Amino acid sequence: MSHFYANIQGNRGMATRQGTKTSGIEGHIRGWDIGCRVTCIHRKGEDVCCVYLTSGSSGHKPSKRLGEFTVKDLD
Repeated sequence: MSHFYANIQGNRGMATRQGTKTSGIEGHIRGWDIGCRVTCIHRKGEDVCCVYLTSGSSGHKPSKRLGEFTVKDLD
């Protein structure tokens, strides 16, 4: 059963993917020089989202971690 769910829209329409508590889910949206990678995992009973700034498809620089967030951060 899915615990995580992702969708993405591009020129070929909508695509969706599912992830479990065990597998998590990850996405990388990018241009040539800049991008954003988001991972969602289940850790110690709660969902955790990590956000990274990337150097896009060129991959010429290391990713920079922007933050780790849980539902508590919505308050």
